[in-house]
Amino acid sequence: MSYTDQRERLVQMLKIEGRIKTKEVEKAFLEIPRELFVPESFKQHAYIDTPLEIGNGQTISAPHMVAIMCEALDIKNEQKILEIGAGSGYHAAIVSKLVGEKGHVYTIERFNSLAEKARQNLKQACITNVTVEIGDGSEGLSKYAPYDCIYVTCAAPKIPNPLVDQLKDPGKLLIPVGRMICQLELVEKKGNKIKIKDLGGCAFVPLVGKEGY
Repeated sequence: MSYTDQRERLVQMLKIEGRIKTKEVEKAFLEIPRELFVPESFKQHAYIDTPLEIGNGQTISAPHMVAIMCEALDIKNEQKILEIGAGSGYHAAIVSKLVGEKGHVYTIERFNSLAEKARQNLKQACITNVTVEIGDGSEGLSKYAPYDCIYVTCAAPKIPNPLVDQLKDPGKLLIPVGRMICQLELVEKKGNKIKIKDLGGCAFVPLVGKEGY
């Protein structure tokens, strides 16, 4: 079975499970070849709905979690998005399709080797509206702030204040909080008020940095 066939089958499964709910997210998943974002040794597993190791003790998230996060943020065309934890670049690639050519995704990664690999993967996938930076993602990325949405692909001990500060008003922040088994928290800023909604349990590698572990 070709990668395209496997991708279509995975997307169909995620729709049946209710992970993919909108046409926009479905289209993004169909357009991004996940096999480009996993190590050579794992390419045969690219369309299994599971996290995969990408080096430096990090993982590429399971497709269902990427779908859940994209749907929860309700990302729109032309938005400016911040991702904390670039990993291999796959999640940012999906989001790049949701914001379109006039939108932009900024992603920050603490490992130089992963950041460089993410840049290569994104280039190979012909994606030009993602900027990969190196630094402490727990403090956000203030030079491009504010952002319409911020999402974090690692688990924090608490919701970092710098990320809330770097959100537009209105804006949305999605972050796993806890250790290993954690809660996915949706933070909405509106009219200088903060509302937090618990979206359920999840598992992520820890957020490391000044505002992390």
